[in-house]
Amino acid sequence: MSGVVMDIKQYVVEKARKAKAASRALANLTAEVKNNALIKMAAGLEKEASRLIAENKKDLVDAEKKGLSKAMIDRLTLNPDRIKAMADGLREVAVLPDPVGEVLRMWRRPNGMQVGKMRVPIGLIGIIYESRPNVTADSAALCIKSGNAVLLRGGSEAVYSNTAIADVLNKAGAEAGIPDGAVSFIENPDRACVLEILKTKQFVDLIIPRGGEGLINFVSENSTIPVIKHDKGVCHVYVDDKADLSMAEEICFNAKVQRPGTCNAMEAMLVHKDVAKTFLPKMLKRFQDAKVEIRGCGRTVETVPGTKAAVEKDWDTEYNELILNAKVVDSMEDAMAHIAAHGSQHSEAIVTTDYGKAMRFLREVDASAVFINASTRLNDGFEFGLGAEIGISTTRIHARGPMGLEELTSTKFIVFGTGQIRK
Repeated sequence: MSGVVMDIKQYVVEKARKAKAASRALANLTAEVKNNALIKMAAGLEKEASRLIAENKKDLVDAEKKGLSKAMIDRLTLNPDRIKAMADGLREVAVLPDPVGEVLRMWRRPNGMQVGKMRVPIGLIGIIYESRPNVTADSAALCIKSGNAVLLRGGSEAVYSNTAIADVLNKAGAEAGIPDGAVSFIENPDRACVLEILKTKQFVDLIIPRGGEGLINFVSENSTIPVIKHDKGVCHVYVDDKADLSMAEEICFNAKVQRPGTCNAMEAMLVHKDVAKTFLPKMLKRFQDAKVEIRGCGRTVETVPGTKAAVEKDWDTEYNELILNAKVVDSMEDAMAHIAAHGSQHSEAIVTTDYGKAMRFLREVDASAVFINASTRLNDGFEFGLGAEIGISTTRIHARGPMGLEELTSTKFIVFGTGQIRK
């Protein structure tokens, strides 16, 4: 057994060492070279679509055998539209401004010395993720454009899909001048690889985990490298007594049903008591017609008889499927208190026509993104105009919310002198 562990350690260390070397070369590439590489990578994905779908089918067969949920299988599935979306994401990143080398500001000191701050790549970023194969392409695109090498470790449930995508990206990138190892993928599905990645602090500069609560906790507890968490999404929509109820219905339906397997989907709907009797019967019927299972508080069950009663643990659960909690609250203050107690600081929304309440909700609710009269499903790098995203950070340090190009850079001070010395 010790020999197997040693082989895994050596395998991961060599991958990380090669990627770190690539990061130094990548940091100095011009925007033109990086953009051309992304365009070639996009074309490569589309050209190899049949191969990618064939490899993905192997993962889907295994997923069915393992009894993965419909939401997980949906996340895992590749089809022509999703491959095109991956390719489009690469092209969108290619046309975004290159953040590397941007001087944020300059100021002059009394001795005549000029001091400034410049954006620079972080270095080598390790991304540990589950299920969605598109994360492989999105991560590679954003890291390359921001001058970072990337060490990717996808979940074992998507190993065939991710390996094929990484292979396509690497071949296209090499033709365009991207250094070998800049996009490194850990093909070995052994979970011991994750633990070894978390120990490579001499090579990896930042770890970004994306996945379920178990993965996030494992990475946070075992990493010797700084971690930016992309945690679970227990997201809420609060329907205020001053809400436009037609608007509220559309927002709530979209937030839950449009794609329930995502981290920014609504898991609990909070409704003010003064509109509950008008809003809930119609809204819950629409949900039920869409095959959504409703779990309600006592007042919800009283308002809409036949609704399943929620239990305490439901309020803290990220379902990632067509299950929704519903609760009647006495006031916006009660709604905000519920969000503070049960939310995951991911995405929170209020539907109201009351400007004062909207501004209070905006200021007082703690989340990576707070929405007024809009669906939580919009918390996304593409929807915010950032291009593809590396994920949605629920961490407070360095970056919070959708992480685009700027969030994948650090800064360094630059100093222009004319012979100044310290006295």
